[in-house]
Amino acid sequence: MALRSRQTAGGEPQRSGSIVTTPVAATPRVATEDGRPTVTGWLRLGKDGRLSAYAPATGGVARWTETRPGGAWTGPELVAPGKGLQSHLSVAQGPDGYVHLAALRQTPIEDGGTWTELVHAIQYQTGRPVKNWAVVGSPYPRRDWKLGLRMGHPSVGVDSLGNAQIVVRNAFGGVSARGQEPSGKWAGWADLNGNGADRSISVVAAEGGRMFIHAPSDDGIMRFRRAAADAKFERVDKLPGHPETATVNGLETGEDGSVTFFLRDADSGELRAWRGDGPMESLGGRGSGPVAVLRKEIDGVDCTVLAQRDRDGRPAIAAYPTEQEEAGVTWTPTGEVCVGAPALTVDADGRVVLGVFTVDGGLRITRQRTDEPGLALEAWQQV
Repeated sequence: MALRSRQTAGGEPQRSGSIVTTPVAATPRVATEDGRPTVTGWLRLGKDGRLSAYAPATGGVARWTETRPGGAWTGPELVAPGKGLQSHLSVAQGPDGYVHLAALRQTPIEDGGTWTELVHAIQYQTGRPVKNWAVVGSPYPRRDWKLGLRMGHPSVGVDSLGNAQIVVRNAFGGVSARGQEPSGKWAGWADLNGNGADRSISVVAAEGGRMFIHAPSDDGIMRFRRAAADAKFERVDKLPGHPETATVNGLETGEDGSVTFFLRDADSGELRAWRGDGPMESLGGRGSGPVAVLRKEIDGVDCTVLAQRDRDGRPAIAAYPTEQEEAGVTWTPTGEVCVGAPALTVDADGRVVLGVFTVDGGLRITRQRTDEPGLALEAWQQV
């Protein structure tokens, strides 16, 4: 298991980190004032079979946790508290079950400026305290603090060895990345170049240490690929497309390791999927924000499950045979109006679980029924 580290103000990681032990109530912030989600991938299954949900909160991160698999929930409680944390939170989970959190933090500095840096925290066990924020740092020195103000929202991914990779749009519209080495030490910042990147970019992990970065820009989608855990990111041909901000997502779908990527077209509002350099296939589903994705066997068929916020603001769910987009997708609305981005996972019994946030920041959950075939859902549970 890789050692996890934190960083001093001087910029280099240390091998220690204190633990927050006193939970308090949290006030979630699940969407911005203009309705954009502040977090995706926020519903996670722990090694002990309990589910947890995460959202940015005033002064830290809000967390809800099942008391037992399939049981009642606690929360939202404040975990990973900190001053200056910005509104967006990135959540990822490694094969070891550890949940990784990444955010931007801003603090005033001596000359009247504002220092912006990336921070990272880990939850090692479901319901247990979250390790305090560790400083990942900035691609820029403190004297260039104005450049930091132009960085985008960080995105964290965890490779198949359990090492985190954090990517961010830099001040010049390119992509900067910093990752953990197998020892757990943070490597130096890598400037992957590029220009015109959107404020939100994505990182997707796959087996064999592979990782994929997508950075939408005004004239297409910049792409970077890492072939193995010990390899460097390489730029590949730009993909045509005009995705809505922060909607690129991906899922390993093929026995050969192929990855299917998803986005929402900014012009039509439709969801689209593609693999490699292949054409984009329409999945319909006009709505807003990113789509949640999950691979799950349903009635003996390997399926890709999708969840989104539709044009009416309600959750909508669909499933289709994996990598058979041409078969068509039928969307079914369910539940009441929600905000932010829906999330998908499976529970301890292997059932599909769909989670959404209510307009007041509350959490609602529904699960796949076991007494009916297909993807029928139970009544919504208000947590």
